[in-house]
Amino acid sequence: MNPLLKVEDLHVSYGAIKALHGISFHVNEGEIVTLLGANGAGKSTTLRTISGLLIPDKGRILYDGIDLTTLPADAIVRRGVIHVPEGRKIFANLTVLENLEMGAYTVKDRKEIEENLERVFKLFPRLKERAYQMGGTLSGGEQQMLALGRALMAKPRLLLMDEPSMGLAPILIEEIYETIKEINRQGVTILLVEQNAHMALSVANRGYVLEAGIITIEGTAEELRENPHVKVAYLGGE
Repeated sequence: MNPLLKVEDLHVSYGAIKALHGISFHVNEGEIVTLLGANGAGKSTTLRTISGLLIPDKGRILYDGIDLTTLPADAIVRRGVIHVPEGRKIFANLTVLENLEMGAYTVKDRKEIEENLERVFKLFPRLKERAYQMGGTLSGGEQQMLALGRALMAKPRLLLMDEPSMGLAPILIEEIYETIKEINRQGVTILLVEQNAHMALSVANRGYVLEAGIITIEGTAEELRENPHVKVAYLGGE
């Protein structure tokens, strides 16, 4: 099977500080793959590099056989790689509807935009109810739904998700994760960065553990759940 995404020997620095030390991993079409790790392990850096926001020092990022490594971020978006950033990053002074339409800036066909909007409102009925409310007045959970909905407006083939559960109440985390599973069932491949290892491993097919910019463990979700180090470091020592 040819992976949809293949990261090879990726090295990334912030000035003199090395963030990633030659990581390699892959994501097959249709999978949910999770990157686990503590704060500062390099998880967000990995997503930012894949989406073209950071330039690697060395290594390659192959997506559907195309080398993304030197492409600008907007060209990567046009190829169907969409990044849902940590902290939501919605437009507080725009309405929910305007935020969603911003996500569709690469889609030229009005009919397609309307269909995508209908799909988002079906997934998130609450966004439909709040369509004309300002993004900044939404609760944290609703803002996360909006960030996800905005990403879906671009018709992603590969969705990069950074800490979707951050700052949310447990009941909302469950809701967001049910939606992540549904998005995947609809044919979207997902690379998920998450500190909440319980939730990530409940939906992922496979995962990688990133520690200080190096991948230290990889395996199926079940293998990671049973791994003694993962249990102690990320699952509360169960």
